[in-house]
Amino acid sequence: MKLTRLSGVAALGAVAAITLAGCAANEGGSPADGAEGGDSGISGTVGATGASSQTAAQEAWVAEFQTANPGATINYEPTGSGTGRDNFIAGASNFIGSDRAFEMEELGEFASCASESIVEVPAYISPVALAFNLEGVDTLNLDAETIAGIFAGEITTWNDEAIASLNEGVELPDTAITPVNRSDDSGTTETFVAYMAATAPDVWDYEVSGVWPIDGTERGQGTQGVRQIIEDGQGTIGYLDASQVPEEAGQVAVGVDGEYVAYSAEAASALIENSPLEEGREAQDLVFAVDPASASGGAYPIALVSYLIGCVDYEDPEVAALVKEYFSYIISPEGQATGEAAAGSAPISDSLREQAQAAIDAIVTE
Repeated sequence: MKLTRLSGVAALGAVAAITLAGCAANEGGSPADGAEGGDSGISGTVGATGASSQTAAQEAWVAEFQTANPGATINYEPTGSGTGRDNFIAGASNFIGSDRAFEMEELGEFASCASESIVEVPAYISPVALAFNLEGVDTLNLDAETIAGIFAGEITTWNDEAIASLNEGVELPDTAITPVNRSDDSGTTETFVAYMAATAPDVWDYEVSGVWPIDGTERGQGTQGVRQIIEDGQGTIGYLDASQVPEEAGQVAVGVDGEYVAYSAEAASALIENSPLEEGREAQDLVFAVDPASASGGAYPIALVSYLIGCVDYEDPEVAALVKEYFSYIISPEGQATGEAAAGSAPISDSLREQAQAAIDAIVTE
């Protein structure tokens, strides 16, 4: 039997859950797109799990959407992308957020859906930042080979010549480097290791996946776990969604075509907008083939494309209507502006919004 309500998430390994619902419907805020001036009439409850990178944006989206639609409840639990995808396959989430789309070979029967067809739309574009904690140092330039060498464990102290040669005039201590990675299956991890594999293949020759490939490393659960270890340590460096970088952390400018590009929403958007869609997918399955090695000057090469993933067909029409309305709000100019204000994400372009809305319109509500 297919499920149309969130259930059994804990049994599927969802941890550190944050429920973003309830009193948000009574908070102030602007109405959702299409619901200006009052309640749109949409109602019901949906449960979602997935990408922790979307946490700040989802908090803001849920609050604004529920303010405009008091009869609607959205429960989003930032379990990590891998757990979210597992939950969607098993029928424990009505929709999910994921820092990577389902692979072609993963497409098939999803217990959350009444058919095999799914909707995947890019809704959250953000740089994956490299943040570090090193007393007296605020910014560093690092190229791809040096970044890969640090995370592969080949460069082990901050005053290593590989780092010093890229940062003339910066006084670097002989502090040991502690690279920090995610302990859970994470789309943010996959985005980061895909960057290293594409730009420094002689140094980083591990298989690209959402699971960190090296044993014995310093690991944090979810985005918040990585952030906490960076904050609490000395000599630490880790990768995380830019919206979650600790306030006092140092920031890495990444080498691209002989220059060093600091992360920004605009620089991340430039990488995505120049990427083609993957071939062989259904029309409502909008998945980008991002190649970090093709980044040109001014584009930040480590950019996260986080997706909203739902069903084309749901067994419960009320769930279908609510998911469709919520997805439409998120990709709207108002929704994207809300995400940018809350999380520093890059608003999608008008042309991408048109594609995404056409995909969302494929959700059957009758």
